[in-house]
Amino acid sequence: MNQRLLLRATGPARANQLATLSQTLDDSGIQLLDIDQRVTLGQAVLEALIEGDEMPSLQAVSDATGLELSLHEIDQATYEYWEGRHQVSGLIMTLMAAQLPAGLLAQVDRWIGKQGLVIERMQRLSGSFSLIERVPVEGVCLEYHLRGEAMDIDVFRQELLALGAEQGVDIVLQEDSPWRHQRRLICFDMDSTLIKAEVIDELARRHGVYEAVAAITERAMRGEIDFQQSFRERMAMLNGLSESVLEEVADGLELMDGLECLMASLKRLGYRTAILSGGFTYFARYLQKRLGFDEVHANELVIENGIVTGEVHLPIVDAERKAVLLREIAERHGIAPEQTVAVGDGANDLKMLAEAGLGVAFHAKPLVRQKARMSLSVLGLDAILYLLGHDAHCRMQG
Repeated sequence: MNQRLLLRATGPARANQLATLSQTLDDSGIQLLDIDQRVTLGQAVLEALIEGDEMPSLQAVSDATGLELSLHEIDQATYEYWEGRHQVSGLIMTLMAAQLPAGLLAQVDRWIGKQGLVIERMQRLSGSFSLIERVPVEGVCLEYHLRGEAMDIDVFRQELLALGAEQGVDIVLQEDSPWRHQRRLICFDMDSTLIKAEVIDELARRHGVYEAVAAITERAMRGEIDFQQSFRERMAMLNGLSESVLEEVADGLELMDGLECLMASLKRLGYRTAILSGGFTYFARYLQKRLGFDEVHANELVIENGIVTGEVHLPIVDAERKAVLLREIAERHGIAPEQTVAVGDGANDLKMLAEAGLGVAFHAKPLVRQKARMSLSVLGLDAILYLLGHDAHCRMQG
C-alpha cells in the first residue's frame, strides 16, 4: 500500500549525508516529494516528505548517514495542505534590530498566532554573534516564512509598523513571490537617503540664506506649496553663490551608514543602480564617481562665470518625474516592473516608491512611513539586502 511519510534525520553534520540518503531512497523505489535541510552549531536536521510502497530499513540508512532517523505518518488532510501551499502565496516577515529586546520574539509569535498565520520556517540572516549583543551597524535579522488564509497584508503592515515603533525595531512584511530573488534595478533618492544632509540647506547656510530657505521648505512640507514652486523659490535665493562652494560641500558630504557595503554587494550581485534626486547633478555625479552608480538623474544647476544663477535646466526632477524615470530605466534595460526597487525618505519619493516592485521608505518622515509598503528606521542602508533575502556575508567580508 502506498504510504506518505515525513522522514526526519538528525545528528552531527558531515559530508555526503544528503547524497547517501537520496541514493538509498532511490534504490528502494521511494519517491522524494519535498526536502529541507539545515545545520546549526554542527548539528544537521534533515526532513523529507516521501512516498512509496515499502519503506527502507531505518537502521541501514542511519548506519550509512550517521544520523538518527524517525518516520511520521502524513494523513490526507496534511498532504492536501502541503499541496495547496505551493499554489497560494505566503508572506515574508523580516525582523531587524540593533539587538533583540527581551520578550520581543514572544510578542511577535503571539501576533502571528492572532492573525491565524503559521510559521513555516524561520532563519537568521545576520552574523553569528549573540542575538542579545548590541550590533548597531549590521544588526540582528530574522526572516519568517508565514502562511495562512484571508491575509490582509495592508492591515498587517500597519500593525507591525506600530509594534516595531513601540519596540524600537523594524518589522517588514512582503508577499513571497518568484520576483523576490530576481530584482535587477534599484533607484535611490539622494539627500537624507544616500547622504546625511539636504544639500540645498547646506548651500543656503554658506550663502547666508538658510533660515529663509528652511521656511520655504517648511511651507512645502505643510502642503501649502508644491515641490516645483518651493524648489524655484529656494533656488532663486542661491543666486550669486560661488561655484567653489559646491566643491566644498561635496567634499564634506557624509555617506549614510551602510551605503558602501550595500553598493559593493549590489555590484557583486549584478544589480543596476541609479540616483533619482530632486537635488543636484553636481553632487549625484560625485557619488556616482565615488561609489559606481550606473546612472544619475537630478537637477542641473545653471552656472555662469563660476557663479550659481539660481536657475536650473528643465525638467525639474519632482515626484512625478522620479516615477517616470524609474519606469523608463526599467523599460530601457528590459527589466520588469516587479524587478525594480526604490528607496527614499520624503513625500517627493512616494510616487517612485509606489511605482517600484519593492518600495522602501528609509529613515523617513512619519507620513512616508505610513504610506510606503516597507519602512526601515533602525539599521543602515545595507539592511535593504535583508529585504532582498541576502544574508550578512558581505558585511562579514567588509
